[in-house]
Amino acid sequence: MSAHCCGTGDARGHAVKPAEATDLLRGGDDLAECPVMPGSMVVKADAEQAGLFRDHHGQRYWFCCAACGPLFDAEPAKYAVA
Repeated sequence: MSAHCCGTGDARGHAVKPAEATDLLRGGDDLAECPVMPGSMVVKADAEQAGLFRDHHGQRYWFCCAACGPLFDAEPAKYAVA
């Protein structure tokens, strides 16, 4: 059993955020909802760095995973909502 309450602490007993964790305390402007997978929140900067976005009719759309881009490309009118 770990000496730390949640098992993710470092040697000083402070919790450490895993690299893959999403910071839900970011401002609303930093987050977007994936248009292909509603309910999946996306950190815009992370999605852009990974190439997980498309621009369509002057609007940028960010995706939660690599599979969403091709689905969006196939039917942008279905997923692009102003």
